[in-house]
Amino acid sequence: MREAPPLARFGSFLATELVDVTDDPAALDSSGWWAVVADFEGRLLCARFATVRRAPAEPPARPWHGPAPDAWRSSLDRAGYLAAVAEIRARIASGEVYQANLCRVLSAPLPDPDADIDALHARLAGRHPARHAGCVRLPAHGAEIATASPELYLRRTGDLVESGPIKGTARTPELLLPKDRAENVMIVDLVRNDLGAVCVPGSVTVPQLLGVEDYPGLVHLVSRVAGRLRPDAGWPELLAHTFPPGSVTGAPKSSALRVIERLETAPRGPYCGGVGWVDADRGVGELAVGIRTFWIDRAAGRPHLRFGAGAGITWDSDPAGEWAETVLKAERLLRVASEPGESEETSTNARRRSRDGADLAGR
Repeated sequence: MREAPPLARFGSFLATELVDVTDDPAALDSSGWWAVVADFEGRLLCARFATVRRAPAEPPARPWHGPAPDAWRSSLDRAGYLAAVAEIRARIASGEVYQANLCRVLSAPLPDPDADIDALHARLAGRHPARHAGCVRLPAHGAEIATASPELYLRRTGDLVESGPIKGTARTPELLLPKDRAENVMIVDLVRNDLGAVCVPGSVTVPQLLGVEDYPGLVHLVSRVAGRLRPDAGWPELLAHTFPPGSVTGAPKSSALRVIERLETAPRGPYCGGVGWVDADRGVGELAVGIRTFWIDRAAGRPHLRFGAGAGITWDSDPAGEWAETVLKAERLLRVASEPGESEETSTNARRRSRDGADLAGR
C-alpha cells in the first residue's frame, strides 16, 4: 500500500501536517487543533494538526473504487438479528433493560489495496451530504474513516455543551410510530442524566424534544439537550460521563452495554463511537456520533470496507420492522460506496443497481 499523508476534513475545513497523536483526552484542553476518533469499545485517538484552512471541494487525487455490490456481508443475518431482538424483548420483560440498541456490521473486500478514504468522503459529500460529515485519514494509526453522520454527540463552546440524540427513523413522518417517540424520550432522559454528571446543577435543559428532521431517503426524530459545564470539568470528564453516546447504547446504559456485548458478533469500532474535531485554543469542538460511517480495516491483510447499521429495541419493537430499519439506514449509503464512477458505468448498470440496491444491506 502507498501510504497517503494524514489529513482530516470537517465541513469546509482541511487539516494537514500532523504534529502528534495521543490517547489522552486531557490534550483536548491544551492547545492546537485536534481531530478526534473514539471507537465504541473505548479506544481514543486525538491527532493534532499544524495547518487548518478552508479548502474548496475538489476531485480526490485517486478515484474511489468501491466493493462489488454483491460482496457485502453482515455480522448478523436476518434470522440472527430477529432472534437477538426477541432476546432483548425478553430481557426488557424481566426488567434488566428498558431499551437496547442492536447493531450489525456490514463488510466487503476492497478491490483496490490503495483505496483512499478521502475519495469515498468526496463521493459521500456529493451524493449524501450530512450535517456532521467528515473524514479522518491516519493510516499509520489505524484510522481511515469517512462519516455522513446526521447526529451530534457533543458540541462545546466554552462551558456550554449540547447533544442532539436521534431516535426514531422512518421513510416519511407519517410512518413514525408511537414506539419511536417513546424511545426518543427514554434516550433524552439518559442524555440529561449523563450531562448532569458534569454540568452545573440546574443548568441542563431540553431546547428541542421530538423534532422531525429530513435526511436523504428518510426522516429522524431529533431532540436537543444542553447544559453548562462545571468549572472543574473538561473534555476528559465529558467523555468519561457521556461515552458511548446514549442513543447507540440504551437505557440503563450499563445494562444495555452488557446486552450489546452478549448479542453482537462483531466489534463496532468507530461505528457508534465519536468522530470530530476540537480547537483547544478557542475552547470549541464538535463530535458526531459515528453513524452512517464507513471505515477501512486493513488488519486482515486484504483491506475491507466496513459500515454499521442498527436500531433501538424496546418492548414494542416488531423484530421484522427493526431489521427493516437497519436496511433503510444502510441501503442508500452502501449503494453510493459500491457504485462505479460515472465514466465507468452504463445506463444498463445503473438500472441494475436500482433493482439490486435494496438487497445490499440485507446480505
